[in-house]
Amino acid sequence: MQPAAARALFATARVARLASVTSDGRPHVVPIVFALQADTIHCAVDHKPKRTQRLRRLANIAGDPRVSVLVDHYDEDWSSLWWVRADGIARIVEPDRPEHEQSVLLLAARYSQYTGRPPAGPAIVIEVARWSGWRGQG
Repeated sequence: MQPAAARALFATARVARLASVTSDGRPHVVPIVFALQADTIHCAVDHKPKRTQRLRRLANIAGDPRVSVLVDHYDEDWSSLWWVRADGIARIVEPDRPEHEQSVLLLAARYSQYTGRPPAGPAIVIEVARWSGWRGQG
């Protein structure tokens, strides 16, 4: 799959999986909602119940910023299956930074749940270096 086609399919997904690496080298995967702007993925720590806003994914990124983000489409008609992976470098943007506001605005434009209650925790901004994917024949 060509990078432009992969990016276009990625943009249609409503949820993704963010993969990072723990300090001892183990994979850590969590679901995220996201906004895509060109080759940059934005997500943020939001108000959904969590024990803390200092999440494992933030510690992982601080230790090793290499991440992958995966989206996919499943259908009983396997010719309609597809997946896209974005590999990139992530950075954490704290709420007091101007780039955080940009991430929040992009997320609120995509998810109405954020309109009245925008994410107040750190944003994760991922610069995608490589798009890859696969698509069935459907």
